[in-house]
Amino acid sequence: MRLAPYRSVLALPGVRPLILVAILARIPSVAAAVTLTLHVVEELHRGYFAAGLVATASTIGAAVGAPLLGRMVDRRGLRPVLAVCTIAEGVWWSVAGSLPYPLLLGLALAAGVLTLPVFSVVRQSLAALVPPDRRRPAYALDSMSVELSFMVGPALAVLMATTVSPHATMWAIGAGVVLAGSALFVFNPPVRAESEVASGPVPPRRSWLTPRMIAILAIAAATTLMLGGTDVTVVAVLREADQISWTGVVLALWGVYSLIGGFVYGSLSRAPSLVVLLGALGLGTALVALAGPQWFLLALVLVPAGALCAPTLAAAADAVSHLAPPSVRGEAMGLHGSAITVGLALGAPLAGWVIDLSSPRWGFVATGVVGLLVAVAVLPVYLSRRRPPASGVPAQRGAEPALVVAE
Repeated sequence: MRLAPYRSVLALPGVRPLILVAILARIPSVAAAVTLTLHVVEELHRGYFAAGLVATASTIGAAVGAPLLGRMVDRRGLRPVLAVCTIAEGVWWSVAGSLPYPLLLGLALAAGVLTLPVFSVVRQSLAALVPPDRRRPAYALDSMSVELSFMVGPALAVLMATTVSPHATMWAIGAGVVLAGSALFVFNPPVRAESEVASGPVPPRRSWLTPRMIAILAIAAATTLMLGGTDVTVVAVLREADQISWTGVVLALWGVYSLIGGFVYGSLSRAPSLVVLLGALGLGTALVALAGPQWFLLALVLVPAGALCAPTLAAAADAVSHLAPPSVRGEAMGLHGSAITVGLALGAPLAGWVIDLSSPRWGFVATGVVGLLVAVAVLPVYLSRRRPPASGVPAQRGAEPALVVAE
């Protein structure tokens, strides 16, 4: 491992504060789902299915809204989008705790569309701040910061909801989102480098939403599908073994493995390609089913799959940043965010359905096999040699090596 790539990236103007703001700004966002669930179950006295419908509505809204907001950033700039989303989310979280369930369900969809685009904006800004040949460690840092946010946010939400109330937690999340949006508004990170100032017409979507880009989006969705499925399956396996009290420890270790894997990935001089990372993650996830019944054996067998989480997510974001033209990078990163959101939304119910039909361990197999199948499906497109554009414009320098050699 080398620290030089990280030192080089963090020395670039704007990168260090962007990563710090990203960690803090993402915490309220990742705490939202569990807070809504606890509110519906504990305060509205509805079942978990009803709570899941609210989470699903919010997820659908976020998946639809991410590329639309990214397109607005490309066309209108970052600050107008941040202002609209910050106000909308502030209003949503201030009234959500007082709404009857039908209205809560309907407004969750609308609020999801205007979710503060912290994840996409940070990744878009990294592409503007970091030269193409140094983006891999930059996106590794970003993936590690996401992991830290997920390790802190839901735990804080559960702690506050159980010690104070879910309603108070919703107010706290609203305040956190407003602070996050305000901080990003003041910081105003660039979404294009100075050398990428838009000139001329915006390229048509068909010119950059190519089969290769679609393959990368499919890989991103498959990655988070496995993560969502693993989360649920770990709980089911430990519950069956009567070791449910160790769930937090196992999931925390899984997050640590991802942090370590992301750190190693960003420090390598030559890294595996994205499709190899996905295939290895799929195989590692399926093999977790072989773990013994004890919690420490499950935690041990999770090491390979856990260590590949952050690298695969970082490689997908890096690939999107190379393929998307600067003038539409916001929309492309929005589509990337939608793919991640859809994957997470599908992973848990897929694993749960398989677990209900068979046994908990088959949840690992089912989601791991999905990852392997996607890796096989996209391999021909991913490895195909890119043809020069019909317009005669030369291919972007450095894009192909970033995809094939060291994503």
